Amino acid sequence: MPWSPAWPEMYANDQASPDTLIAVSAASNRSKADKDPAQWLPSDPSYHCTYAATWVGTKLRWDLAAAEAEYQALLDLAEVCPTTTVVYEPAQ
Repeated sequence: MPWSPAWPEMYANDQASPDTLIAVSAASNRSKADKDPAQWLPSDPSYHCTYAATWVGTKLRWDLAAAEAEYQALLDLAEVCPTTTVVYEPAQ
């Protein structure tokens, strides 16, 4: 779906989802930067499934596309996270 001029601001200021802002260390934030799951995962492997579900939920919430490498990385994570559920509500 094409974004209206207001959508980027709505996306940037989304406080309706509990997954919008997650506190992390400055080092972790710098390490991740703008990388997707094909390029970066949290250093704690026990959080990979939750991270992937949150990532996919945000993509679905905002109807965002995924690059091929990102999509493949998420499929790979889904295989090792069979009990993880993605939860989201579409953005208004």
